[in-house]
Amino acid sequence: MAKNKTKIMLTGDRPTGRLHIGHYVGSLRQRVEIQNSGEYDEVFVMIADAQALTDNFDNPDKVRESVMQVAMDYLSVGLEPGKTHMFIQSEIPQLHELTVYYMNLVTVSRVQRNPTVKSEIKMRGFEGESVPVGFFTYPISQASDITAFKATIVPVGEDQEPMLEQCREIVRSFNRLYNCDVLVEPEIYLPPNEACLRLPGTDGQAKMSKSLGNTIYLSDDEATLKKKVMSMFTDPGHLRIEDPGKIEGNTVFTYLDAFCQPDSFEKYLPEYKDLDELKAHYQRGGLGDVKVKKFLFAVLNDFLTPIREKRAYYEAHPEEVIAALTEGTAAARAKAEQTLAEVKHAMKIDYFESWAEEYK
Repeated sequence: MAKNKTKIMLTGDRPTGRLHIGHYVGSLRQRVEIQNSGEYDEVFVMIADAQALTDNFDNPDKVRESVMQVAMDYLSVGLEPGKTHMFIQSEIPQLHELTVYYMNLVTVSRVQRNPTVKSEIKMRGFEGESVPVGFFTYPISQASDITAFKATIVPVGEDQEPMLEQCREIVRSFNRLYNCDVLVEPEIYLPPNEACLRLPGTDGQAKMSKSLGNTIYLSDDEATLKKKVMSMFTDPGHLRIEDPGKIEGNTVFTYLDAFCQPDSFEKYLPEYKDLDELKAHYQRGGLGDVKVKKFLFAVLNDFLTPIREKRAYYEAHPEEVIAALTEGTAAARAKAEQTLAEVKHAMKIDYFESWAEEYK
C-alpha cells in the first residue's frame, strides 16, 4: 500500500434527480464537516454522470438536467468552491482509461459476488444477462474514481462498504503485480449517528429511494414537506392516543434521532426536556402521532429553510454553479492525469516518456 501521509477525501453521487435528506445524513453532512475541518489536504466531490448513464442510457436528458440539480444541492448544503473540488465524472477521461486497466485485475465471478451489485441489479429489475456491461462493472469504475485521486477516505453509506472492499482488493493487486506503491487503499467514513447510516423512506421502507417515491428532497418547499411528514409511517399498532407506542421501526422517531438539535425542544416542544422524555411518553401511551409529526415537521423545516434560501440564490445565478464545476473539474483532471501517469509508468506502458529517457 502506498505510504501516503496526505489526507484526501473523494465521494460523489449519481445525477438521477435532486438529492434528498437521506443523502444529507448519510454523506453530505460529513463532506461539509470534512471540508471545514481544515484537516484534509484535498477534498473532491464527483457528480457521477457516466455511472448514471449505465442504467439511464436511454434518457440522457434526465442525467444532464440532474447534473445541475445535484450541483445546486451541493452548494446549498455548504460545499464551497476553493475548499472542495466539485467535478463532472465524464469530463475526466483519465478515469475511464484507469477503469480499462483495472478490469484485468478483477474476475467476473468476483463482481457477481459483490452484495451491492446484486442488490442494485435486483432493485433496477434487470434479469439474467440483461444487465448492461457498464452497470455490471461499476465497482471497477468506482475503484478508478477513488484511486485516481488517491483518496484516503470515502464518505458513503454503509451499503457501499462492499464496493470499498473491492476497491481495496484492486489496489493491493495492482501494487503487488507491478511491485509499486502507486495506489492508496481508501477507508470508509460513516456517520457517527447510527440513525443516519441508512435513513428509511417516509413509508417505512428500509431505504429512502427516488424510485419508490418515499423521499424528502433537500429542495422541497414548506407545504410539500408538511404533507410528506404528516403522512409518514409510524407504529401501525398505535391506533389511539392512549395506546402504548413502539419506537423501534417508527420512521418518525428515526428521523428525530437523525435531525433533532439540542435546542429543538425549547423552540418547538418545551413541555419535554429532550427526545428521551418524548420517547418515554409515547411508549407508555397518551401521546398521539399527530403531535409528534408536527414536532418533526418543525425540526425538518428549521433544517431545510437555509438550504432552500441558498438554493434559490443559485437557481437565480446558474453562472456561479457552472464556474464552480469548471474550477473543480480542472483541478480533478490535473490530479487524475498525475495518477494515470504513475500507473502507466508502473505498468511500463508510458512508451514515449520512457523511450525518451532510455534512448537519449
